[in-house]
Amino acid sequence: MATKTENTTAANAGQKTNATTGTQNQKSQASSTDQEMKDSSLHKFFVDALKDIYYAEEAIIAALEKMQDAATTEELKDAFEDHQLQSKKHVSRLEKVFKLIDEQPEKKECKAIVGIIAEGEEIIKSTEEGSMTRDVGLIIAAQKVEHYEIATYGGLVQLAITMGHDKAAELLERTLLEEEETDLLLTDIAETSINLNAEQED
Repeated sequence: MATKTENTTAANAGQKTNATTGTQNQKSQASSTDQEMKDSSLHKFFVDALKDIYYAEEAIIAALEKMQDAATTEELKDAFEDHQLQSKKHVSRLEKVFKLIDEQPEKKECKAIVGIIAEGEEIIKSTEEGSMTRDVGLIIAAQKVEHYEIATYGGLVQLAITMGHDKAAELLERTLLEEEETDLLLTDIAETSINLNAEQED
């Protein structure tokens, strides 16, 4: 006949077995849910959009160097330099977002940003070196970049929230806020002096 101690030990063992089985089932269900999410059309679209902006950020870094060299005023040169450093941080954040959703960082050519950058290069070619008019054009080109980024990051934040990627959403929102601040700074630079000075040029 089993003793009370033996019965208690057996009961505890049974509870541990049930708990272990329950944990394994939960992990299996979670893994299944994660796989279903990765296979979903929305997840694939989200990843595709991340690849798009990842390419865009790298392209913007290179473009900003050219814009900085072409700018007339030191204030605008400094703004482009700051934006370039900021964009490097945004690339790093995107790589963290890829990791958080268990995806490899990859780039996909962003045709929109390629076009916007080409337009900026055309502005440099078509304006006089050292003129305020060139700075006006560069600011407009830079703000077109900003508005594309703001639209993209804004959409990505909402998608991340929808899919439950809270940490990724937080990182993307930080970038979104910085892009909005840069856009406001460029507007301030234009309205404070550059636009008025450009108006006085022949």
